[in-house]
Amino acid sequence: MKPLKVLVLMHKHLVPPQNTSDVDTEKAEWKTEFDVVTTLRAIGHEAEPLGVEQDLGIIRSTIDTWKPHIVFNLLEAFHNVSLFEPNVVSYLELLRIPYTGCNPRGLLIAKDKGLSKKLMAYHRIPVPEFAIFHRGLKIRLPKRLAFPLIVKSPTEEASLGISQASVVEDEQKLRERVGFIHESVGTDALVEQFIEGRELYVGVMGNQRLRVFPVWEMQFSKMPDTVHRIATERVKWSNKYQEKYGIQTAELKDASDSVVERIQHLAKRVYRSLDLSGYARIDLRMDTDEKLYVLEANPNPQIAEGEDFAESAKQAGVPYKQLLQQIITLGLQWRPERNGG
Repeated sequence: MKPLKVLVLMHKHLVPPQNTSDVDTEKAEWKTEFDVVTTLRAIGHEAEPLGVEQDLGIIRSTIDTWKPHIVFNLLEAFHNVSLFEPNVVSYLELLRIPYTGCNPRGLLIAKDKGLSKKLMAYHRIPVPEFAIFHRGLKIRLPKRLAFPLIVKSPTEEASLGISQASVVEDEQKLRERVGFIHESVGTDALVEQFIEGRELYVGVMGNQRLRVFPVWEMQFSKMPDTVHRIATERVKWSNKYQEKYGIQTAELKDASDSVVERIQHLAKRVYRSLDLSGYARIDLRMDTDEKLYVLEANPNPQIAEGEDFAESAKQAGVPYKQLLQQIITLGLQWRPERNGG
């Protein structure tokens, strides 16, 4: 492909410095943004980072003056509100500029875990039994929900608000944890059946024709048996905690080919049922009987080199440079008026 002008949208505080010679880029909070920009330039594209906080005007003015061929979207929120992310993509569509990643409808559906679970259930995709507990309303536990349960936000990402205390065994603990989500996280609470088992991730990429990557698993090699093996905030973001308990992600190895095929097929069904496009990661749990439950879909997942999505793509024979190029190609091929995004 010929060299392109790529405008890379990112959060303002995550714009990498121009001089990184004295910085460990592997540990920088802007590692993803750095990896994307430097790799696009290495491919031969002209990549221009643009920090965005709460001003859509800067996006339009930069597009008008610089005239990029495509926008590489790394935003996860707008004005610090994650639910506003689809609106930025809708704005790009109104500007008639191609962009990478998921379309606004898929983003909107996937970001509302209650809505996405309803849609998946309609399509007969196995999800844990669940209920939404709205702020300001009395907590009434539906009869279909049996303990243990797990309590989390239906809209926040990155395991925000999830800890070992999120798994509750009785109504008193349930009320306490729902109250915590309402007050500390500031959202409604999603309460769902806790599936004891293995945490799995599946990368999927494509618009109409889909490619699914190898199944990835979160491993807890040193975790005590008394601790729930779940992706808490500390599990995801604390390097010390990861080292202490041997937490890492790697390809699922000790499963039969038929189980892997079943997981990958289910991931593609989720992708299509939620109208996703571009690329996404599907999160699942598998119990001791190898029964699968879909937890959620994550459009536009973490795309840094060395992270789960990129590593699973690499395992499938798609190195990082090629992965970013394919993401750009999918963005250029997407047409909102034809694809229904």
